[in-house]
Amino acid sequence: MSTIEFNQLLISHSDRLKPHAINFTKDGEEAKDLLQETMYRALTYREKFNEGTNIQAWLFTIMRNTFINRYRRRGREKKIFQADPSGFLQQRGPATGNLAESRLGSKEILEAIHLLPEGCKIPFSLYFEGYQYQEIADIMGIALGTIKSRIHLARKLLKTRIGADVTNW
Repeated sequence: MSTIEFNQLLISHSDRLKPHAINFTKDGEEAKDLLQETMYRALTYREKFNEGTNIQAWLFTIMRNTFINRYRRRGREKKIFQADPSGFLQQRGPATGNLAESRLGSKEILEAIHLLPEGCKIPFSLYFEGYQYQEIADIMGIALGTIKSRIHLARKLLKTRIGADVTNW
């Protein structure tokens, strides 16, 4: 199947996907975004489509998986937003607190982090801010195992320097 034929096939089936997108999102603008991302992914993974198979089912599967991934991603967001009386969203801070931060003074913690070796300082600072291991590895372009070992080393060094129970970090 040529690229032009595939694109025409996508366009002809996009109208059939709109009701599904609205059903998933319950919002017109979100539905448009979901439909657009579905079409983008279909174009991106064109080579995985087997000619002769049901393209509508293939597109619906892409849409469903995209919606589920977005839903999960939003559930993992760590910030809580609350509308103020003027209707604007206001950042209220992280959803969970850091136990070590509540037990120790933030100045003491920041000084101890600043004294860490360079290889451990950045990964631990990102971890302390709430990033996950894989996100830190992606940001720094370093292997996941290396990030884990550097954060572990930073924890050990901080425990000895601060002398507090920071096992919940």
